[in-house]
Amino acid sequence: MTYSVKEMFLTLQGEGVNAGARAVFVRFAGCNLWTGREQDRASAICQFCDTEFVGTDGLGGGKFATANALADAVLGFWGEGAEKRFVVLTGGEPMLQVDDALVEALHARGFRIAIESNGTIAAHPGIDWVCISPKAGSEVVQRAGDELKLVWPQPGTDVEAIEGWDFANFLIQPMDSVAAQENIEAAIAFAMARPKWRLTLQTHKMLGLR
Repeated sequence: MTYSVKEMFLTLQGEGVNAGARAVFVRFAGCNLWTGREQDRASAICQFCDTEFVGTDGLGGGKFATANALADAVLGFWGEGAEKRFVVLTGGEPMLQVDDALVEALHARGFRIAIESNGTIAAHPGIDWVCISPKAGSEVVQRAGDELKLVWPQPGTDVEAIEGWDFANFLIQPMDSVAAQENIEAAIAFAMARPKWRLTLQTHKMLGLR
């Protein structure tokens, strides 16, 4: 299998339970909820994506012919030191490409693997940290994991149903849009009204990190 990666870089995780952790981010090209083309956004299931995932021309991006080639590139971005190696597989939708070979190759190089997925495709069982961000109007099949991150507000979201899913952590994240301040206030109100949830912010954007 050839893996198509938009970009790859070393940074600090900016959001969620693992915020602040050193990590190599691998952003896979492609998504099943939006083409990535602006002309298709209004008709897409997910209309608020804030990442560029089309093509393979970003920093560290490219097409990797084998899992070992991609895992070696990840290791190259991590640099020296074997302690607490951590890779975040994101997108787009990473589960369109993540397979047995890649999971095995990353584990063989000592990486703890996290995935950030929309949950419409079951997460690979070998992934160490599963973060699901459900999108209103999509059919989520991955209803268990380590972290449920709900971008807010999303009209049409069945919050009561989501609260019945089997996640260790439930996080609410303000949507990054022209109504950012209103969304922050809405997310705060959400967390105050529902103690099961915690507020998470996109600290990498505040700090100027990738």
